[in-house]
Amino acid sequence: MLPNDVSGVSIFNDAIKSFTFMPGPVFANVVLADEINRGTPRVQSSLLECMAESMITVDGNQHVLRKPFFVIATQNPVDFHGTYPLPEAQLDRFLMRLNMGYPLPNVEMDILLTQAAVNPINVISHVAEGSDIIHCQSLIRSVHVSELVRDYIVTVIAETRQHPAFNYGCSPRASLALMRASQALAAINGRDHVLPRDVRDLAPSVLAHRMPLKLQARSEWPSSISVIEAILAQLPMEKWEKDITS
Repeated sequence: MLPNDVSGVSIFNDAIKSFTFMPGPVFANVVLADEINRGTPRVQSSLLECMAESMITVDGNQHVLRKPFFVIATQNPVDFHGTYPLPEAQLDRFLMRLNMGYPLPNVEMDILLTQAAVNPINVISHVAEGSDIIHCQSLIRSVHVSELVRDYIVTVIAETRQHPAFNYGCSPRASLALMRASQALAAINGRDHVLPRDVRDLAPSVLAHRMPLKLQARSEWPSSISVIEAILAQLPMEKWEKDITS
């Protein structure tokens, strides 16, 4: 693949004697990049602008992507032959990383049952309109984040920047991502305010993928997630678990 295969390309239209822009697959509400680490670095970088700005620049012309817009990417952790690690700038643009692992036996039984006759994806229907998601996104931003919670977020981020296991710490983009994710979790739980435990519960998934371990730290720490969990464990929650709704 080439970057233009993702973002789109301008093709000369002989009928009108001009170039016509042919949009690429990123012009969708949900973009799934399957095994993104098998794409070349140039292809991976073609997603940087659309993930950060929700727009694409081709031949000097900017094209705004439709909303809502978000990118989901998968990586195969088994076979690394012919793969390219994602650059730090792109990893920082993903809100979080989740490890799926193998399904539980009862879940795998359901997979076999539901796909015995037909693939469910062929008959699946939408559960929400794009406007509904945009409305929910605006409501999420109205969830209250107190000064105590903001201080907890900044404290966790500051600890990552000085931990000896990392070459570098989290960026301000990570602070914003952790706050937004905590607002969403609070709303899902039916609250109009964020609690410090929301931040604590989401921090490993939101922060760990942004910071690779130093080479010499890999013998001490199994993963970046374990370092984040150790940082959270050494921060006493009692300092921030006050009445944040007042």
